[in-house]
Amino acid sequence: MICWTLGITEHHNAVDNVLALINLATLTGHVGRYGSGLNPLRGQNNVQGGGDMGALPDRLPGFQHVERDELRAPFDAAWGVKVPPKKGWHLSAMFDAIEHGELRAAYVIGENPVQSEADQARAIRVMESLDFMVVQDLFLTATAELADVVLPAAAAWAESEGTVTNSERRVQRVRKALDPPGEARDDLWIIFELARRMGHDWGEPSAERVWAELCSLSPVHRGMTYARLEELGGIQWPCWDETHPGELFLHSRLWEDPVPGSRIPFVPVDHDPPVDRLDDDFPIRLTTGRRLDSYNTGVQTASFRSPMRRGETLDISPEDAERLALAEGEVVRIVSRRGEVEAPIRIDPGLRPGLTFMTFHFQDDVATNLLTIDAIDPKSGTAEFKATAIRIEKVPALAGA
Repeated sequence: MICWTLGITEHHNAVDNVLALINLATLTGHVGRYGSGLNPLRGQNNVQGGGDMGALPDRLPGFQHVERDELRAPFDAAWGVKVPPKKGWHLSAMFDAIEHGELRAAYVIGENPVQSEADQARAIRVMESLDFMVVQDLFLTATAELADVVLPAAAAWAESEGTVTNSERRVQRVRKALDPPGEARDDLWIIFELARRMGHDWGEPSAERVWAELCSLSPVHRGMTYARLEELGGIQWPCWDETHPGELFLHSRLWEDPVPGSRIPFVPVDHDPPVDRLDDDFPIRLTTGRRLDSYNTGVQTASFRSPMRRGETLDISPEDAERLALAEGEVVRIVSRRGEVEAPIRIDPGLRPGLTFMTFHFQDDVATNLLTIDAIDPKSGTAEFKATAIRIEKVPALAGA
């Protein structure tokens, strides 16, 4: 089995990186069999479920392509409106559209792009230029602080009914344990109430009713009633009807003789180094990521203590620390072609010479995304967070210190 995380996908050639892995797994016969295959490991719960539900610019729920008339037709009928036949923008394209004046308002749900996007200075400038922005979130994030309207949301894992889907495509029930505090409201209630105030009465907000609608419109979810999810403790899609157990693994048809349907194509890809090239001025590679105890920009984790947590550091190999005469804990200036920050050194024997590591968990202290480049993969819209060219400068000691 080949598993990967954002180290493969947060590059300007993200899709090609994944296609190379698919080529390798296909070539060696590790697709369509039990205990093998390809598995993109997700950074947070229910990332898979978001995609399944249509939170992609070119897909309807169940990964049905929005530009195909026959796939849109059931949604047109069920919703009583015509679904636009053209795919939408991914996040990076939205930022470009804001800069070009094509997108003037944003509704941000559970996201903190002001601090999570590459080239933070640009991200702030772009978000500030909007005519109107609504943020719906658990916390007053840096993005919410720029919003015209903030809608306080509930914690989906404890204060809402619904489902989640994990990386093995298993859909499981989530059950409400607590009422949201204060003026916070369930996401579903907020969306239904907004619709009502805009002249569309969708009835009583019900997670089960929404799920039943999904099952009627998405063939891969058709057999996943709430009753079956409860009875079986979760089901893996595709689940074609209420007698189907759910597929344990995908693409087993490839081992049938003859193979039904089309075969998997090989897709040639070219090696293409990072956009932010190393040179004499910026000779060191910086990659970014997460630490075990923290999430992304720290919104969900920074307010809670952890025995594993330490502040932001520039992690560096022992060889580079010796070459640059840097000591553990010494504060240095990290400079890229876009910005600079200061952070203490942490010597990490696990890093190879020439490679350094930082996170973006502690944005209020060290805004790491001031350094990263917003080079974009044209196919997926993913920014190249994993490959920034930097130099490390000594910070002069303060006089009298």
